[in-house]
Amino acid sequence: MEIYVWKGDITSIQADAVVNAANSSLMGGGGVDGAIHRVGGPKIAEECRILKLKRYPNGLPTGQCTLTSGGQLPAKYVIHAVGPVWKGGEFGEASLLESCYRNILQLAQERAFESIAVPSISTGIFAYPKELATPIAIQTVLDHKDQFPRKLALICFDKDTKDLYEKTLKELGVNFKEGIQSF
Repeated sequence: MEIYVWKGDITSIQADAVVNAANSSLMGGGGVDGAIHRVGGPKIAEECRILKLKRYPNGLPTGQCTLTSGGQLPAKYVIHAVGPVWKGGEFGEASLLESCYRNILQLAQERAFESIAVPSISTGIFAYPKELATPIAIQTVLDHKDQFPRKLALICFDKDTKDLYEKTLKELGVNFKEGIQSF
């Protein structure tokens, strides 16, 4: 697996799939979720509405993910993943976050996706501390590096997140590419 780290707009990435840091309602919200729904257009919203109605009437459970088309995004598909809301670390948040990343990678493998772009899940509106979330994200990716996808981009909203991903990868001796020019 080739790992990329990039600070930028996940809605602009051409990949087999981009990951939406969704809320359980699947109906959009703030942050990455709102951006993907806005740019992806009504097709994503309609597919999410149907999924909620038929498969997830009580909402997509935390740690799980589901798939829609990419709508008007450059990506072919969107993997909607619900990360945990940070409640101080005493409510299984780490395990739920690891499950979230693991399920994303499992879905990518099942669909034989070659390339996916993943934001820093739960570190925005859900307030998971970046310093705690980053090692979980990276270790889960490394645990599955011999499976699909062939290319995985860690998409960062800000420079601090990008720096943290790069520092953690370097400390672990993991080769990665900066930017997504060859993604």
